[in-house]
Amino acid sequence: MDLVVKRFHELSVDEIYEILKVRVDVFVVEQNCAYQEIDNKDKYSYHVFLKDDTGIQAYLRVVDKGVSFEDVSIGRVLTVKRGCGLGERILLEGIKIAKEKMNADKIKIEAQSYAKGFYEKVGFKKVSEEFLLDGIPHINMVLEFTPEK
Repeated sequence: MDLVVKRFHELSVDEIYEILKVRVDVFVVEQNCAYQEIDNKDKYSYHVFLKDDTGIQAYLRVVDKGVSFEDVSIGRVLTVKRGCGLGERILLEGIKIAKEKMNADKIKIEAQSYAKGFYEKVGFKKVSEEFLLDGIPHINMVLEFTPEK
């Protein structure tokens, strides 16, 4: 499985198409949620995905500070195959990108409430009450980095 990390302007047309397709497949079709998928944040993001011969298997975007939140954020986290560790693997890669390429000292996310435990496993903490976003229960979560000694 190959790891791909690119800014929006580095993506090929085929890569953009495949990213949008897999995001719509998971978030719009599978979760039956009509929402604005193309939200003008992709241009201000690193796109991180794991790909094999059949296509993208896991994906997320790491969004620049000041776009979604005051802090760097991670969103659109998905895996095509579940239960095989790809979710945690792609999330850890996204965190690494935020720290190393974006100098993040904190990452903020809007997590679907059911996924709270998934994010807590890597250190995210709940920082809000539950709220509806596009008809789906969400919570805000934050991962803060301790300074290296």
